[in-house]
Amino acid sequence: MAEVMGKNGTWTFNGDLLRIVPGHDKEVSRVRAALGEIAVPLEAITGVAFEAAPERGKKSKHSAGRLRLRLRSGADPLLQACGGRLDDDSDPYQLEIPLDRGGVAEYFADEVRDALTVAQVPTDPTDRYLIAAPSVPVAANGQDGVGSFDGENVQLEWNWMADPKKRNIGNRQWPLAALEAVEWRPAVGMDWGWIRFRIRGDAGIVAANPRLDPNCLTLWGTKKESGASVLLTTAIVGRMPHPNAVAESTTPTPAITDGDGSDHDALLRRLRELGDLHRDGVLTDEEFAAAKQAVLKRM
Repeated sequence: MAEVMGKNGTWTFNGDLLRIVPGHDKEVSRVRAALGEIAVPLEAITGVAFEAAPERGKKSKHSAGRLRLRLRSGADPLLQACGGRLDDDSDPYQLEIPLDRGGVAEYFADEVRDALTVAQVPTDPTDRYLIAAPSVPVAANGQDGVGSFDGENVQLEWNWMADPKKRNIGNRQWPLAALEAVEWRPAVGMDWGWIRFRIRGDAGIVAANPRLDPNCLTLWGTKKESGASVLLTTAIVGRMPHPNAVAESTTPTPAITDGDGSDHDALLRRLRELGDLHRDGVLTDEEFAAAKQAVLKRM
């Protein structure tokens, strides 16, 4: 078994599985801490490299470099959910190596590469997730509410800081099958991030501003962001149909419901919501007309 300890965690490899365990130091990214241990099967890996730190610069005095793991496209729901928006310190597939362990990191990388060669692991994209999604139930606090997922339903519950337009519409809940996509944007500096839920049958974005979109949870842009938003998004994405999976033409499109099972009643409620958003100025005349037409076609 090969093992390497870095400044923000430990990687171990037994020939079939690479296990990533985050560190407990207070400087470890909150995203890494929230994700916890990640088990990466060999078949999900395309390569690994140890990148030595440049000789110049203050940081090179304390770091030998970084160990980077490359995964097959589509193998990991985390990377699918984040879409390349994780910074280096939050990326669990990077490990900063202390100055005295550069040789160990190079040995570790050689062990993984040798195993890939022997197993002849393909490098093409996968049509299923090879890394497990976070366990459920899971929840994340946002700036204007709480998002949660129990494995079957997604729910948004607004708090007192939510815009009145969101509170007037009320808390939101959808079955997993009603989701078309989930989009995560990180909070940067003092700017809020957000999680936006795309619902089947909705005519595009309800409101461009996430603070006004009733299908969107805004996230803190300060140190109050705990990393749970990444966990929530990944848990949902990992249980949705894989983007590379072959769609079955005989599978009916899940209908939007509000809990009573009546498609017609749900569409009527959707029309009322759109009317409220248009009246309040959230939707322009053009956006309202397009959204209304899309709902009417489904009726």
